[in-house]
Amino acid sequence: MRDLFETIPRDDPIKAARRGGRPALRRRFYAKAAIASGTAGEVVCLDGKPIHTPARRILAVPTAILATAIAAEWEAQGELIDPAKMPLTRLANAVIDGVAEAPGPVAADVEKYLASDLLFYRASGPQDLRESQARHWDPVVAWARDELGAHFKVGDGIVFVAQPADALKAAATAIPADPWRLGAVHVVTTLTGSALIALALLHHRLSAEAAWQAAHVDEDWNMEQWGSDEMALERRSFHFTELQAAATVLGSLPG
Repeated sequence: MRDLFETIPRDDPIKAARRGGRPALRRRFYAKAAIASGTAGEVVCLDGKPIHTPARRILAVPTAILATAIAAEWEAQGELIDPAKMPLTRLANAVIDGVAEAPGPVAADVEKYLASDLLFYRASGPQDLRESQARHWDPVVAWARDELGAHFKVGDGIVFVAQPADALKAAATAIPADPWRLGAVHVVTTLTGSALIALALLHHRLSAEAAWQAAHVDEDWNMEQWGSDEMALERRSFHFTELQAAATVLGSLPG
């Protein structure tokens, strides 16, 4: 799988579209995708043979629910295999080959977002935008305060708001150590620009749809005022599937 998932997934299909072409896709070479229990966990197999990640590790995941969902991505492929339509497989590869090997930098990257989280910066106007931000963002900030003990400051405009060290420390303790949860939280954080949204999703305080909506309050308002373009909507749809994959990982894990 190395050539398939090292070349194509890293090549954003939106960028490929801008270049006027699509990455070359590999023909489907298997008849059936299924799962099997192994010493490393639940293994995703093609025609009875384990799938390997780009780093040649077996694609094994913690639960049968997650393995079944990944196998379904492979089963859904047609004549050609399109990794852009396999967000769970891409995320699993990233966790197995990257996060599990070096979780520290990943957790540090999530923590970095806490210092300048999207939810702390409110528009000075117009009023309907401010109200929309408050409606979607205030419950998450309140949850961080009440459940995590993180008392963050909220400001108007884009001027940097220095956050209390105690708040940053309290929220940072909620960043998971488990590589699967950590990998999913990192994906949501980078997609939304908000570690708090990612942590709220992790703790089942937001659904994937609510998290996505909260992350796009400003963008949605702008589209209502000025309209949208097809390329932006295509990019947004692609990113939403990535967030849904992260939510699927989080929902498949016990506890």
